[in-house]
This record gives sequence, C-alpha cells and structure tokens, in this order.
Amino acid sequence: MKITSSVTRNYMLAIVLVCILCICSDARQVKPTEDAAVMKKRYKTWMKQHKKNYNNKDEWNMRFGIYQSNVRFIDFVNAQNLSYKLTDNQFADLTNFEFQTTYLGYKSRKRSSNQQHSYKAGNYAIPSSRDWRKKGVVTKVKNQGACGSCWAFSALGAVEGLNKIKTGKLVSLSPQEILDCNLVIGNQGCRSGCMENVYEFTMLNGGISSEDDYPYKGNQSMCNLITARKIAARITGYVQIPAKNESAMRAAVASQPIAVAIDASVPELQLYSSGIYTGSCGKKLNHGVLIVGYGTEKGVKYWIVKNSWGSGWGDKGYIKMRRGTSDKSGKCGISMEASYPVKNF
Repeated sequence: MKITSSVTRNYMLAIVLVCILCICSDARQVKPTEDAAVMKKRYKTWMKQHKKNYNNKDEWNMRFGIYQSNVRFIDFVNAQNLSYKLTDNQFADLTNFEFQTTYLGYKSRKRSSNQQHSYKAGNYAIPSSRDWRKKGVVTKVKNQGACGSCWAFSALGAVEGLNKIKTGKLVSLSPQEILDCNLVIGNQGCRSGCMENVYEFTMLNGGISSEDDYPYKGNQSMCNLITARKIAARITGYVQIPAKNESAMRAAVASQPIAVAIDASVPELQLYSSGIYTGSCGKKLNHGVLIVGYGTEKGVKYWIVKNSWGSGWGDKGYIKMRRGTSDKSGKCGISMEASYPVKNF
C-alpha cells in the first residue's frame, strides 16, 4: 500500500515536534534514565495487556522503539485538547506503513450500472438522530485480524442489519465464506475487495451462510461448497448512494445501516480512542466500515461508525466521525462510495 507524501510528512513532522518539545520544555524535569524506565514499564504493561510476544531481543527492541515514537505522537496530539483522543492500542507497536499494508484492504471499483435498484429519496420524516445499536439491529464488534478483509465485514454488516429489520432475526454472517468463495467476481481474499462484489456474490449464491456455520479464520482457504449452501440471509439487490451527498446518506441510515469506504491511512485513526474525529485525513479510499447511526454533540454533527478491528480499538470498536464537513467528499472520503443492500421479500 502506497503512503501519500502528505501523510508521511505530517506524521514525521509531529514526531520531530514532539522530540523538540521533550528537549526544550522546562516544565518536564525528568532525567533521561528515569524517563526511559517509565516508558519501559509502560511498554511491558502494554505487552501484557495485548498479549504481545516477540521472537527475540532484537525484535523486542525494534518494537519498543516504534512504540515509544507512537506514544510520543499520542501524547502530543492529546495535549492539544482536540475533539478526539488517541491511545496506545493494539497497533501501537506498528509503523504506519505496517498498519496500512496489513489492515486496510478496500479497493475501489468503477461504480456499477447493474445494481438493480437506483437510489430514490424517501418522503418520510428523517429523525434528528439514529443509533441502530439501540434497536438490536447491529451484531457485536468483530475482528478481521491481520487480513485486509474490511470490505467483507462492512458489506455483511449492512446485510445483517437489513436482515434483522426485515425478518426480526439478528444473525452474524460469514465473512470467511466471502474470502473463500468470492474470488470469481473480482475480490482477492485478504489482499483487497469491495462491498458491491459482496452484494453481487450474495445474490448469485442465493444468500450467505451464518458465521456459526462458516466461522472466520482470518485467511483465505478453499471454498466449502456444502457449507456455502446453508443460507442464513438473502438480498435481492443493492443501492449505490449518490457520491458526495451526506444528506442522502443520512436519509438512508435513518432506514438501515449502510456500508461506506474511508481513507483510514493516517496515524490518528490507527491510534484513535474516543471522541468525534475531526482530524486530518485523505480521500484515497482504502478501508470498508459500517455506519450504524448519526447524531450531534455540542453542536458537532457525527456519524456512528462500526469498525472491524476488535472491541479494543476506538470506543469499544466504534468511532464517531465528523458529519457535514465543508468538503462534500465527507470526512476521510466517507460520502464518496456509500451503499446498502435491498431485500424485497
């Protein structure tokens, strides 16, 4: 995955500024040996919390160096009292390049004219806020692991929500079936894929299996054709929401959860902890997520976004992303390629 020069430049600039502040600040009278001891203790506590083990001392030292850089960046950002906070989560021993190449797997494709259902604005009143978690429409936060399968979790999250709304049954669906069986129409397992291909596979296959029947492994393997015939949910089509139209997205989310793609390559999203994300990011879409609601806090509008990096990331697996920015592409490109499944029976 190619890192944009602006992201790299901003990240390195922040690290340099942190180092300057640490050296020049009169307010922090800590001896280097004492500071190193505190950092090492924090690192060991972090390792235990996240069950981290390394192959040898050299790798331990390398990861410790990366961890220290990330912690200084976290402290630098948090000291600015922004609308969001960062933390040393499970990704704190990874460089941003490693993070991008391992956990970001969305690959945009040309928007299809074969979606079968075109977007139509509803004539109903749109509520000022929505949280589908409170309606029992959203499954628990999942973890894609070291596999770029975010696109499968994003699309299936939308199908899970629709299936619950239509049938009253909340069923966790199988991203592993998508990884194993969906290569024939363009997805590439853990390497890349997009949500529209998931919808099309689900229609072509006559539905999708439950995660209980076809459990997640986090790597691509042979398609289990027998299990793939155990259908737990079906759809009849999907809709691509007009690009750069957050009003249309809000109207759609009022009716059901929707799948979106974002640019999640910046270090702030790698290390995000809580609050409304208003920080910098690009528009090179590389990560699939699920919008499960929206709201307003202290006058700031936001989307409620479910991620697939486990409940230890962000706010128990979720992030609030700024809604209604001056850039019509939305924060981190969130309004550029939104979609949702349709079920007409």
